[in-house]
Amino acid sequence: MAAVSPVKSLQEEATCPLCLEYFTDPVVTACGHNFCRTCLSRCWEGPNPAASCPQCRAPVQQGPLRPNRPLANMVELVKQLSLQAVKESGGGGVCEEHQEALKLFCEEDQAPICVVCDRSRAHREHTVLPIAEAAQEYKKQTQAERQKIVAEFQQLRQFLEEQERLLLARLEKLDEEIGRLQTDTVRKLSAQISRLSERISELEGTCQKPASEFLQDMRSTLSRCETGPFQPPEEISPELDKRVRGFSRQTTALSETLRQFTDTLPSALERARGKSLGAFRQATVTLDPDTAHPHLVLSEDGKHVRWENTRQPLPHNPERFDPELCVLGREGFTSGRHCWEVEVGDGRYWAVGVARESVSRKGGISLSPEGGIWAVQRWGGQFRALTSPVTPLSLSPPCRIRVCLDCGRGQVTFIDAGDEAPIFTFPPGSLPGERIRPWLWVGLGSPLSLCP
Repeated sequence: MAAVSPVKSLQEEATCPLCLEYFTDPVVTACGHNFCRTCLSRCWEGPNPAASCPQCRAPVQQGPLRPNRPLANMVELVKQLSLQAVKESGGGGVCEEHQEALKLFCEEDQAPICVVCDRSRAHREHTVLPIAEAAQEYKKQTQAERQKIVAEFQQLRQFLEEQERLLLARLEKLDEEIGRLQTDTVRKLSAQISRLSERISELEGTCQKPASEFLQDMRSTLSRCETGPFQPPEEISPELDKRVRGFSRQTTALSETLRQFTDTLPSALERARGKSLGAFRQATVTLDPDTAHPHLVLSEDGKHVRWENTRQPLPHNPERFDPELCVLGREGFTSGRHCWEVEVGDGRYWAVGVARESVSRKGGISLSPEGGIWAVQRWGGQFRALTSPVTPLSLSPPCRIRVCLDCGRGQVTFIDAGDEAPIFTFPPGSLPGERIRPWLWVGLGSPLSLCP
């Protein structure tokens, strides 16, 4: 029989026999048994002043519960030892908030959580799976998407091989017909040249005869000179010309098919990657009027914002942006994967992205990751990512942008919500661990709307 590890034994000693979790504010009864204060109080609820120990059933007189502080200290040590054991064994990590092992996975937030997170209000209504089971499920999804992409590539390869075979066969036939036409033309031209050479030689000989002899056979000589008009070589037949043009059109169509495939492949792979890693949760985002620049006017529902020339008489509170024309979303995110969409229309001066909670609101603000802002911007005819220095984007500015925030990876991605094409991604680890909020910059004649 295998020996029980010391850490396991300590965990059992630090566990409440009623809730089967680590002791919380442990108390000791007169008979020497320990329980969580809340668990024991719940067992003794009722008007009867006498009660029994939940573990040994010995009668216990209700009264002030005596805390067991040494046991509480031991529980904290056991928690630290358990976390150290998880880290050394290569486990799934530790919850930063509760310092518990990440043993569960929240499907709504697409993030690993601990058992304390599972019981919290934030995850109470969510679907939660053991982390090993969730990993297995997403591995299956990843394999399915991989097989799908491989199958599509296989079909494309077979299509290209078949087209190559057909086009090469047709090209070979065209080469043969063109070669045959060339040989026939050369043969006919050679025959005509030979006949003309003979007539020229004959006429030169006739011209050398005496005048009496030359004139005697003049009628015959003239008739032999009437060879008729020169017969040029036959032109390429209309049928052959049609086939050559058709071959050219077919190769052009094939090139266009390949171009479309290469253009759409990145977005298709991005969508497949999104499916394999789990979908982003659609977030309901509204704008925070306490952060809006005085020249920005918000709608009552906090979904629309526009620039106005008249400065509004608003309080000069610390949260408000000034002088930058910015506004933050009310909502903030510290974990999970979330997305929302912004309608930018045909405006020429705007920026869409996210900002950290502690982003500077006053004075000169750096619109870059160094300043706590991750965004894409249209500035007149330029479309760019606000990196440091800025990164020009070759594609045309979209009418609607989807912002995808992955707090677990510290990454934000921008997607054209119209055709699902990726715009730009700030790499993993770019965002800090603090609270992240939606961020907008609104210029002249460029109203923005948060999509429902």
